[in-house]
Amino acid sequence: MLCKGKPSIAAPKILMTLPLVDLLVFFVYLAGIVAFGCSFYFRRGGVDTANAFTSGGGHLPAWAVGMSIFATFVSSISFLALPAKAYAGNWNAFVFSLSIPVASLMAVRFFVPLYRSLNSVSAYSYLETRFGPWARVYASLCYLVTQVARMGTILYLLALPMHVLLGWPVPILIILTGAATLLYCALGGIRAVIWTDAVQGIVLIAGALVCFAVLVLTMPEGLGQAWRIATTADKFSLGSWSLTDWGSETFWVCLAYGIFINLQNYGIDQNYVQRYIVARDLRDAVRSTLFGSLLYVPVSLLFFLIGTALFAYYQANPALLPPNVAANPDTILPWFIAHGLPTGVTGLLVAAIFAAGMSTVSTSLNSGATILLEDYYKRFVARAASPRQAITALRLATALLALLGVGCALAMMSVKSALDAWWAMQSIFSGGMLGLFLLGYFSTKAKNPETAIAVTLGVLAIAWVSLWQRVWPLPVTLHENLAIVVGTTVVFVAGFALAAAFRRTR
Repeated sequence: MLCKGKPSIAAPKILMTLPLVDLLVFFVYLAGIVAFGCSFYFRRGGVDTANAFTSGGGHLPAWAVGMSIFATFVSSISFLALPAKAYAGNWNAFVFSLSIPVASLMAVRFFVPLYRSLNSVSAYSYLETRFGPWARVYASLCYLVTQVARMGTILYLLALPMHVLLGWPVPILIILTGAATLLYCALGGIRAVIWTDAVQGIVLIAGALVCFAVLVLTMPEGLGQAWRIATTADKFSLGSWSLTDWGSETFWVCLAYGIFINLQNYGIDQNYVQRYIVARDLRDAVRSTLFGSLLYVPVSLLFFLIGTALFAYYQANPALLPPNVAANPDTILPWFIAHGLPTGVTGLLVAAIFAAGMSTVSTSLNSGATILLEDYYKRFVARAASPRQAITALRLATALLALLGVGCALAMMSVKSALDAWWAMQSIFSGGMLGLFLLGYFSTKAKNPETAIAVTLGVLAIAWVSLWQRVWPLPVTLHENLAIVVGTTVVFVAGFALAAAFRRTR
């Protein structure tokens, strides 16, 4: 997903040792956030029912839910890859952020009221009411596969900069992050996830603000010098505005990709749908969705400012950047954090990067466990599960997902193409799911057979854009980011056309 920033998956070779004060700040934060999350298990009422574990009883405040939506969206990849993208290139990837208001407004207009009206915590129960059990199983299975791959990707890519900063082995960092997140997720449920996400979102923003402030204030000639260097290098460009080039990362390619991928996020992703349900009422759900989604726009802007400021800083101070670090833009921000920030502040930034990764993984664990309970355990294993059985199943499902996520992350260490394959798989799964949901929502005529055919055609179209385009090219080359746009459109249009054709023959 180049419009979002695509980090390198090669392990950095530069190791840094943090001062004791920074290590202390980091470990105090890590221990504090895990203890805070676990404390929800021991609080009054605890987390002794499936409803409490998956929806928190529907009593969580809008601001906390909104911060959780924001923290779910921002990962450690965003924290590191977006500055690296701005450092090495320009602000073309920021166009992705500009698409978020469109998707979030559609979410609060169509999706949030729909999910609030359903008597289910699963995002995919709606598809069963429209198209039957196969649609629910298809969508939920796609979701679970992508979440395991997502957790593996986040854990692995988080471990790389932490390996640079702390000097610890990558496998140890992967296991440590997975175990720490699993502990408070399994004990505290959704309330622990929401409240720790809120804290970690605040830490992330604070760390980014401090980093940018230090960069600007330590420029030899101040902010004006940074601006001159950046504008001379055309760092603020949003990319080409060509309407005929669809094979490159133009402004329009990134905008179209952003609108569709964010419609998928806010429309059918259990990570976000579950937050619509945990809010106190529809009004709070709408507020939290707008707050959490729109907050990402200025924060991502801050990430791009950090990357541009890093470019200006090291152009003005070239002797401070070793050649082997300069050769890999993904290591430049970790290098600055370790060598350019005051003692103690470095520990805060390391904690902020760790917070971004943990908040994303914790959401996938809780939401994935919810899907395993609602869409599989209660439907195929124990339809009349007791409260004790349900909560036990949720905790076991959380542990299973954590193990799979850690295993996926460890596997990525030896398979260099795993990340590229994951991005291609995500487009294939997401496009089919989004098209299916939009067809079900906007077409009252589409039924089972034509919908299944439409989804198959859509997935094949996505596979062609993502994987087979070089083998069977067409006159017009399409950028791989347009896979979800093409696939969703094919499912939607084919579904409408087939529904009309089937009606005439019935």
